[in-house]
Amino acid sequence: MLFLIFSCGVVEAHGVAEGDKGYIKEITGVHILPFIYLGAKHMITGYDHLLFLFGVIFFLYRLKHITTYVSLFALGHSTTMLAGVFFNIAISSYFIDAIIGLSVVYKALDNVGAFQRWFGVQPNTKLATLIFGFFHGFGLSTKILDYEISPDGLFPNLLAFNVGVEIGQLIALSMILIAMGFWRRTESFWRHAYTANVAMMGAGFVLMGYQLVGLVVMP
Repeated sequence: MLFLIFSCGVVEAHGVAEGDKGYIKEITGVHILPFIYLGAKHMITGYDHLLFLFGVIFFLYRLKHITTYVSLFALGHSTTMLAGVFFNIAISSYFIDAIIGLSVVYKALDNVGAFQRWFGVQPNTKLATLIFGFFHGFGLSTKILDYEISPDGLFPNLLAFNVGVEIGQLIALSMILIAMGFWRRTESFWRHAYTANVAMMGAGFVLMGYQLVGLVVMP
């Protein structure tokens, strides 16, 4: 993930492939399977979402706990993604993506216990996951609006896109959990857990800084 972030010429976490964008602009009516595919593709290639999910499950071991947090995140981003597009809520993608970068920084700090050490309090992690899920959803909706989807068949197409996002999230989460499962069985996990979260924090700061610069310099 870090390699992809730092090797990209332009750090665009919610980039829309030109071929996909052109296809969606041309079609009208209900197209369930294409939008499911696009939703899954968008989530799997959305490394900001994956970094946040990676942080969320980093110290979660029980399936019920993982399910709870992932469900809260899914509820958050599904709600604002659908509402943002359906009601045409236009928000600067740079501003939203900067907050998404901040969510990665927050989760890394939470994982290393920074809030307890610095302020003597532990934020409500479930509430934070839901709230940041809302912002991640707006990140999705801002790019869907860039698709300029035809109003003909908009609602079923949006639902299909959301289903695709959830499918992509499950695929990505499964891969992360498999990798984490192997890593947790090694002696190096606890030695490198702090370093991994610091690296994740650095990636979040890079994403946030890039988007803030874009917010200032781009029209």
